[in-house]
Amino acid sequence: MSQDLLLKVELRSDPSMLCVVRGAMERLTETFGFSPADCRSVTRAVDEAITNIMRHSYQGQIDRPIELRCRRVPKRSGKASGDGFEVLLSDRGPAVDPKKLRGRRLDEIKPGGLGLHFIRQSMDVVEFTRGRGANQLRLVKYLHPEQQD
Repeated sequence: MSQDLLLKVELRSDPSMLCVVRGAMERLTETFGFSPADCRSVTRAVDEAITNIMRHSYQGQIDRPIELRCRRVPKRSGKASGDGFEVLLSDRGPAVDPKKLRGRRLDEIKPGGLGLHFIRQSMDVVEFTRGRGANQLRLVKYLHPEQQD
């Protein structure tokens, strides 16, 4: 297992677990060195992503597996950023076509459909892949140099 692994959680697709994940993400991002605003932003993005897995990939089934892994990744070469905080989310739902993943239009006034907008706005990297029978969402947020010790 990578020495840069910060946290690994295996949970079921039960919405009651979202508060547990939010609490863990808030503390972990704080410990990592993010500003309070960035802590909230990363936590919201992860919460939205897991909610989407529960709602869309697993269609509300509460007993399906979700894996969350958080690790430190090196800073981007040539960029004015610090180390990165990577979140990998894996689920065993049906294959997802990344081209079809888009939120509703922002000018539509109605509830719901903004999760992907929040995720993309909050994170520096958002990547969807499929492999070994699992969907994987990779989210990365980089520290600003003034945040990193």
